[in-house]
Amino acid sequence: MSDLEQSIEHKLSKVRHLILDVDGVLTDGRLYFDNHGNELKTFHTLDGHGIKMLQKSGVAVAIITGRRSALVEKRAHDLGITRLIQGREDKYSAFLELFANEPYDLAQIAYIGDDYPDLQLMTRVGCPIAVPNAATPVKERALFVTQREGGLGAVREVCDRIMQAQGTFDAALAPYLASHH
Repeated sequence: MSDLEQSIEHKLSKVRHLILDVDGVLTDGRLYFDNHGNELKTFHTLDGHGIKMLQKSGVAVAIITGRRSALVEKRAHDLGITRLIQGREDKYSAFLELFANEPYDLAQIAYIGDDYPDLQLMTRVGCPIAVPNAATPVKERALFVTQREGGLGAVREVCDRIMQAQGTFDAALAPYLASHH
């Protein structure tokens, strides 16, 4: 393992909270509207399952997004994510609001982003992560860039990497490997 890989692994091993952007991270970043002006979003099942596994392993997941959407609220609810702030471009102040009533350590926070509004928070947390479809300045400030694109399993990749770094991945995977005789 390279020094860089070890450094990433070490930082991921400390993560207690994963914060997600939505558009471009949990989705492919494209906005779909029907003829009535209703917004449609596509989410990937890989991401959803990874989020559930990560939460079970003891890492909390939150969402901060610049847009407002009932779809995001439903998706968060389906995944058991109770911490959700929508309609906020200023993601750092939204973050401070989320953690207003509890102590936190920035070194223990991972954030996945893809665009300029994400930088305020990304440049402060211990594990800033970008997706390949992110804006260049965002990728340049990330600890690493995922292999998978936003909306196509990038979040799952991060969830798996965090669990691997924390030694919880095998236990999380075990129920799926159990033989049923």
